[in-house]
Amino acid sequence: MKNKLVKHENNFVSEEEKTINWSDLQSEFKKNFGDEIYNSWLKNVTLVKEFNDYLILAVPTRFFRDWIVSRYLDKILEIVKNFKLSLSRIEFKIIEDPKNNKGEEFKLEDFSKVTEIKDSILNYNRLNPNLNFENFIKGTSNEVALSYSKKVCEHTSRYNPLYIYGGVGLGKTHLLNAIGLELQSSKEVMFISAERFMYHFIKSIKKNDMVNFKDFFRKSSVFIIDDIQFIRGKESLQEEFFHTFNSLLEQGAQIIISADRPPLKLDRVQERIKSRLSGGLIIDIDVPDLELKKNIITNRINQIQNQFKEHINISEEVINFIATEAKTNIRELIGVLNRVIAFSRLHKRVLNINDCKSILKDVFNQAKIVTVDKIQNTVSNYFNISLNDMLSQRRSRPLARPRQIAMYLAKRLTTRSLPEIGRRFANRDHTTVIHAVKTITRLSEKDEEMKKNLVQIKSLLLEN
Repeated sequence: MKNKLVKHENNFVSEEEKTINWSDLQSEFKKNFGDEIYNSWLKNVTLVKEFNDYLILAVPTRFFRDWIVSRYLDKILEIVKNFKLSLSRIEFKIIEDPKNNKGEEFKLEDFSKVTEIKDSILNYNRLNPNLNFENFIKGTSNEVALSYSKKVCEHTSRYNPLYIYGGVGLGKTHLLNAIGLELQSSKEVMFISAERFMYHFIKSIKKNDMVNFKDFFRKSSVFIIDDIQFIRGKESLQEEFFHTFNSLLEQGAQIIISADRPPLKLDRVQERIKSRLSGGLIIDIDVPDLELKKNIITNRINQIQNQFKEHINISEEVINFIATEAKTNIRELIGVLNRVIAFSRLHKRVLNINDCKSILKDVFNQAKIVTVDKIQNTVSNYFNISLNDMLSQRRSRPLARPRQIAMYLAKRLTTRSLPEIGRRFANRDHTTVIHAVKTITRLSEKDEEMKKNLVQIKSLLLEN
């Protein structure tokens, strides 16, 4: 990316230092994050002051700051670093109207909380202040998991490790985050996803810095790791996790883990790791029932009303319809609700049940009838090959291409993650799925036969 920089002189920036053109940087935010995230969050960030190696950015509320820092910080740092190589620190300051603060002189000592770019991902614990016990909606599907998550906070090391499993979007990350928030004032808490654990592992190997890596991750008194299934098939990473796990247990640290399945069903994971994970308390979170979904919808509406100071009028009939039809997980539920609210805002009217049925027809129909299993069966039948052959390790073109098409459709027409799709295709790695999606996407743009095949298969999948 070519930097678009302008000269700017003030008391804090040297003559040699090229400074940031904020409009260009905002354009990069929009390009990298997409219109929705940019318009909702990053559009409201403004540049207040620039030092040689230090930026002060303004956000309108504490909520905005916490949300941006917890979700988008690393990418922001990466983008800003491309525009200002000398940058080492960023501060988010809460200013309701930054335009009125242009004349204010800020001093470095005025700020206590500074985000360091150097190893920022490692140093930042990524706890989201909004994912706490207070706003976790309790129901029959999650009440046991919630209860023991709170008990762990009261008596650390009594349930060790605590292992919470369940499908995507059911609240596992919320509970792990809530535990971290509850304990961080009295304990040294490490909260990280398995994917980020791998990122730092690889980074440390490349830098020949494994001593610091081990020291950093093994000094916690509370170690929380999300989505442990991500380590599947990665032998060296599993080896390091095993030793980290043992080291933490030996020193009496509390370990909390989440996954999409119970320990013994983690495929391509070392037996000794599965044995260790099975040695504590194992709790599952089920799909939410109707009552819980209705409570979640109501709570989300209240959150939006409080956040944006607006009244959202959604009838009980509509709430019940959304709760009944959204069958998979909480993320889908919230996504559907956001869609209804956005449509209501756009048309400036209260929606009735028929409006909702029309707006959400594609969502619910797709969720009802398109599954990975159906895609696999439909594709194998379409190409007149057996399902076993399509899922086999054979790489001949008559089998490989239908397999890639099935992976592509699974990514496009279901909510399954890349690792999940890979597992459904005879435990293939998520990188294989990525390659398949790229290949079919490229072919569909220039190959008429491929276009025809995709249209016909989609038609078969979506017909009643």
